Amino acid sequence: MSASTSERTARLRRSRTRSRNANGRPALAISTLKPHQYDLRPACASLICPDCKTWVPITGVQAKVQKLVPHDTGRAGKVPAIRCQGSNRLVTVDVAFEKWQRRLEEGGTESAGRRSARRHYKPLPAPAKPVTQMSPASMSVSDALAAYRDHLRKCRARNVAGRCGGTHHCAEGTRLAALYAELKRTQPLRQHEARVDALLARCRSTTAWSKHSEATASLKATAKRGGTAVEEANNSCKHRSPGTVSDYRGPQVPTQPIRITT
Repeated sequence: MSASTSERTARLRRSRTRSRNANGRPALAISTLKPHQYDLRPACASLICPDCKTWVPITGVQAKVQKLVPHDTGRAGKVPAIRCQGSNRLVTVDVAFEKWQRRLEEGGTESAGRRSARRHYKPLPAPAKPVTQMSPASMSVSDALAAYRDHLRKCRARNVAGRCGGTHHCAEGTRLAALYAELKRTQPLRQHEARVDALLARCRSTTAWSKHSEATASLKATAKRGGTAVEEANNSCKHRSPGTVSDYRGPQVPTQPIRITT
């Protein structure tokens, strides 16, 4: 008689079984597992089997004897039916449901507030240019000539090969001579640009001052709220008339106390 085709693949794991068989291995204590490796809720009591590393229901979680249901090592209907050695193994529930739930919530909060293990590196600053590639500070023609003459005096005093002498110059002497020639050649252009910049700045300053003078020339423009005779009188500088408090308050303002009778 041929074997049934239903026995060739792993079967579904039932949440409850009526089998009285018990595994001879020592009972598995819940306290030896981590909180995320078991579930003590009565509706879906289960744990990760230490042998096949898969979730397996716990039968009789509210009864006197708890044990793992018979299960296969693979997924149902996908792999051959190979019975796991941890089937029908006794389980000791030695952790209270409230304690397990509290530990699970604390672990979730701690892991949510933990920083990511990924490192974020700041961009490295660009390396500084070598001294030979740095642009020299701006020098005048007189400064360049003084530096060139000072170099010639020191270089000719040294007794080394390749020193400056006659029409021959060393590398530093050649650089200083070229710098002096370049500054001397471009000096008229730089002086012209400096004069143009000074004239433009002077023209802008004169224009701004003239606009300010025109805006503050009239009394109406300097008043806080122009257009009234009181403000024009307030902004004008003239002597106060005798017998009056002030001009901008009007000529009918009395200077002596007045008693009103009814």
